[in-house]
Amino acid sequence: MKHPEVVNATRAQLDELLALAKTSFPSRQYELLEGVLGTFVYVMQALQNAKTSIKRFRQMLFGTRTESKRNVLKDADARVNSELPVTQDTSRETSQAEANAALALHRSGHGRNGAQAYSNSPVVTVDPPGLVPGDRCPECNDGKVYDSTPRTIVKVVGQPPLVATVYKLRQLRCRLCDATFTGPMPEGVTAQKYDPSCAAMLALLRYGSGMPFYRLEGLQASLNVPVSDATQWEIVARAVPAPRAAFNELILQAAQAPLLHSDDTPAKILALILERTKLEARGQEPTAKAINTSCIVAVLDQHQVVLFFTGHPHAGKNLADVLAHRARELEPPMQMSDALAANFTGEFETIIGKCLTHGRRKVVDVYAQFPEPCRHVIETLAGVYANDAHCREANMSPEQRLHYHQAHSDEPMQSLHRWMNDQFAQRTVEPNSGLGQALRYLIKHWSGLTLFLRQAGAPLDNNLVERCLKRAILHRKNSMFYKTCTGAEVGDIYMSLIHTCQLCNVNPFDYLQALQIHALEVTTTPSQWMPWNFREQLPAAA
Repeated sequence: MKHPEVVNATRAQLDELLALAKTSFPSRQYELLEGVLGTFVYVMQALQNAKTSIKRFRQMLFGTRTESKRNVLKDADARVNSELPVTQDTSRETSQAEANAALALHRSGHGRNGAQAYSNSPVVTVDPPGLVPGDRCPECNDGKVYDSTPRTIVKVVGQPPLVATVYKLRQLRCRLCDATFTGPMPEGVTAQKYDPSCAAMLALLRYGSGMPFYRLEGLQASLNVPVSDATQWEIVARAVPAPRAAFNELILQAAQAPLLHSDDTPAKILALILERTKLEARGQEPTAKAINTSCIVAVLDQHQVVLFFTGHPHAGKNLADVLAHRARELEPPMQMSDALAANFTGEFETIIGKCLTHGRRKVVDVYAQFPEPCRHVIETLAGVYANDAHCREANMSPEQRLHYHQAHSDEPMQSLHRWMNDQFAQRTVEPNSGLGQALRYLIKHWSGLTLFLRQAGAPLDNNLVERCLKRAILHRKNSMFYKTCTGAEVGDIYMSLIHTCQLCNVNPFDYLQALQIHALEVTTTPSQWMPWNFREQLPAAA
């Protein structure tokens, strides 16, 4: 079924519809229609202050759209224009072909990748047959040929995720002494059935792309390289000691970061759910009910570290566990998250910043009911985000960015703060209305929302960790749950390493494979086997 079209009708339009129906419908059916429309109008008016939940329900029915300023204001302007009288203006008519051509000019990206995108692929150089630079031209037999820009062709070949090779070692036996002579394995090939690359690929598919083991089992069986889901789990679990050592080192390095982002998303661990159910059946109260996957992103000077933790603790408790490894001589770090109390524990001192996008979203949710005041807030924040984009494009240092925001964003934000307070002082906004609740959220958390105006390096929002959490959400959508706490720990380790590699522009497959091959060195000196420096150790290890 296609998504139904959203219809907006005024009370006058509904009355007009009833007037037309009164002359066409029998009295019984007309009374039913009148009651249905009356109930609809009453419910919508009564639930006006709960528009946030109504909007979320509508998104479930009609699909979601981005919260960009362009989309939010465009939809409202379209509704306003639809209520204005239509006038014929042939001078401004545009054909469909011209409209499509204009749209094509503004589309970003074309879906094609250049040869430079295949950075890890082998390059084969092919010379023209019988010619080298300096030879005479075969065409004119007068000029000389020289090196020019090579023509590049990318050849992509498909293959199963896991590929098997069967070695048959020929055996010779002496008839007299019964001695047996077996052919050796090829050089560089061990007798171990599963190569270290298997664990790297399985971890990347499961914890990086959300592909369940049972689904991969079916794929491999159809390709005549069978690997059961239980065997896949044994492979990745057996290979986890070296990744665990690297993960623990990531925790130590993340604890020293000047800025940490954090947030939660719901998760399921069947063992914890079963334990909670048994306690409740005995009439006992579980110490914790919620199960979450917390994501912490530490922003260091040269790179970023991503940490995932799945279990009962919320993001605040997990962040406290990470900060327990912080050096005492360091200043308190900045902490960026939304305003939920679960994100803050108070065990360690932090400089708290709160996500400006969360505050903006509350205004966007009630835009349809309060367009003018919401437009003022959205446009003001759009100017602040434009200033921040300019700082990124100019590659400003944290101190330069702070001075730029203080010069260009401070006055608009302070003006917005005064305007919001005036709305309540002048009683132009009902405090318990949808707009009132959105403005009160901004005022209540104003100090954390404007940390970027006082602290060098403070971000505007928590979008960085929100994007990282999509990896855990993808895993949850495909695999639905972890069976045990051990499975959740293994998933957190691999997921953390994989996403840290991606933020550091490192091939996660190469990194996980290197951890398996050099497991002894990794467990001994894990700080030298981080995603950003492990390649420096490969020649010495070899």
